[in-house]
Amino acid sequence: MKTQNKSQSKSKVPKEGLFPEIIRNDYRGSQKLKEKKAVISGGDSGIGQAVAVHFAREGADVAIIYKESDDDAKETQKLVEKEGQKCLLIKGDLKRKAFRTKCVERIKSEWKTLDILVNNAGIHTSKSSLEKISDEQIQETFDTNIISMISFTRNFLPLIKKGGRIICTTSVTAYRGSDHLIDYAATKGAVLSFIRSLADNLAEKKILVNGIAPGPIWTPLVKEAFDNLTTFGKDTPLKRAGQPSEVAPAYVFLASKDASYITGEVIHINGGDFVGG
Repeated sequence: MKTQNKSQSKSKVPKEGLFPEIIRNDYRGSQKLKEKKAVISGGDSGIGQAVAVHFAREGADVAIIYKESDDDAKETQKLVEKEGQKCLLIKGDLKRKAFRTKCVERIKSEWKTLDILVNNAGIHTSKSSLEKISDEQIQETFDTNIISMISFTRNFLPLIKKGGRIICTTSVTAYRGSDHLIDYAATKGAVLSFIRSLADNLAEKKILVNGIAPGPIWTPLVKEAFDNLTTFGKDTPLKRAGQPSEVAPAYVFLASKDASYITGEVIHINGGDFVGG
C-alpha cells in the first residue's frame, strides 16, 4: 500500500488525509526496549510502521511481516535503520501455514528467542449492508484478521520466554460495532476475546498479553477502503482522526517494563469515543 510522504515526521499533526505521521520529531527515546527483539505483522505501513520506528527509537531490533508492498517495507526498514537498529523483512501471506512456519524459522535462526510479538496485520472492506458482503469476503476477513493471528501466535510461543509480551491490534468497532464494517468488527471482537483468553492462559508463564483498540486513524488502508474521507474521524469528541504517531507510543508502553503489572487489558486510542469493557 502506498501513500505520499508516508515517512514524514512533523512536530505538528499534518493536514488531515495528506499523509500519515509516523513519528514526531520531538519523540525522545529512552532505551525502554534496549536489546529487545520484536516481530510486527503488518509492519510495512500505517500503525505497524509507526510501531516499528518507535520500537527502534527505544532500542529494539524489529522484524517486519508484510504481504505485498516492497516499497513500503523497504521504507520501514530505512526508518528503523536510521534509528541505529536492525530490521528484518519477511514477505508473504500469513494465511498460509507454510509462510507462518517460515517466519518462525527465520526468527529462530536470526535471534534464537523473541521478546515482543505484535499482531497487527488486518484488512477491512466497507459494505453498506450485510447482503453485499460475499462469503469470499467473510472468509478472507476472518482468515486474515483472527484465524491466522491465533495460529501465528501459537507458532511463536516456544520462542517467547518469561517476561515476553504479546500485543494485538483490535479496534473500537469491537466495542461499538460498525454498520459498514460488519465482518471486520466481528473479527475485532474475536481479537478482543483472544487477548483476554490468552492473557489468562499465559499468566502462569509470566508472558503478558494486551491490546490496542484504535479509533479512526489515518493509514493507507483507510484511504483505500473509504470513498469519502471528508468526514473521517469528525464524529469523535476531538473532531478529527488520529495519527499513527499518536497510537504507537501505547505499544511501546505495553512492551516495556512500565507495563509489567498489566495483562488482558486494552488501551483505547480513539479521540474520546467512550466505550465499555
